[in-house]
Amino acid sequence: MDSSGKEKEAIQLMAEADKKVKSSGSFLGGMFGGNQKVEEACEMYARAANMFKMAKNWSAAGNAFCQAARLHMQLQNKHDSATSYVDAGNAFKKADPHEAIKCLNAAIDIYTDMGRFTIAAKHHITIAEVYESELVDIEKAIAHYEQAADYYKGEESNSSANKCLLKVASYSAQLEQYQKAIEIYEQVGTNTMDNPLLKYSAKEYFFKASLCHFIVDELNAKLAIAKYEEMFPAYSDSRECKLLKKLLEAHEEQNAEAFTEAVKEFDSISRLDQWHTTMLLRIKKTIQGDEGDLK
Repeated sequence: MDSSGKEKEAIQLMAEADKKVKSSGSFLGGMFGGNQKVEEACEMYARAANMFKMAKNWSAAGNAFCQAARLHMQLQNKHDSATSYVDAGNAFKKADPHEAIKCLNAAIDIYTDMGRFTIAAKHHITIAEVYESELVDIEKAIAHYEQAADYYKGEESNSSANKCLLKVASYSAQLEQYQKAIEIYEQVGTNTMDNPLLKYSAKEYFFKASLCHFIVDELNAKLAIAKYEEMFPAYSDSRECKLLKKLLEAHEEQNAEAFTEAVKEFDSISRLDQWHTTMLLRIKKTIQGDEGDLK
């Protein structure tokens, strides 16, 4: 069956489901198997939603899943209701990001009420990603990553919590909320440096914290680097730490050329991503007479 056929069938199913819901609410309908009719309507809405999905009518699919979710709630099937809201959210993601967020929030409310915090955290991440890529509202993305991290921490899922916190730190630094970023990078760095499998990452987090310190104040950066070397001796030998010391020297001498050279040399071996480049440019702009690029 082609997509228009699927869509017609879905519309018909929706109409039948609506009828069942109405008749279950009537006095006689309520006396004679009202709940059973609601259950049947639930199934019909879900089938219609899947047909709309096949026809790529994402808004209609989202609406049908929402109808199913509301009826599941009426029947006290909390888990099924939450699942239907998630399905609705996933459908709406392709058509209407705001509706997607509404549905995912409805699912989160049910999951937290049931004490299912790990699943709730996962859906907070999905909402954060919608804010990142579709709606480009970084402040709201940060808030949802923070909430997810909170839930993960409460469930002792520390590595999942750290992943969310690192997203928060990265965006906070971009929004010039350096203190918040520093606190997270230091916290995650300290947590990982004692773990044999993760300690390699610790130098990266201390490097990012150092760059944030450097943007705020040169002396701050010096003190922070000394502190990180003391806490984590392996940091002293890292290329990141050596680069920072060269940059501090260039900055003290107000030598933009030496600053750029040091960055170029580092980048030729370990490529610097967009985040690092942005932070380094912000530092370089504090050198007097600088043109503001790293070429």
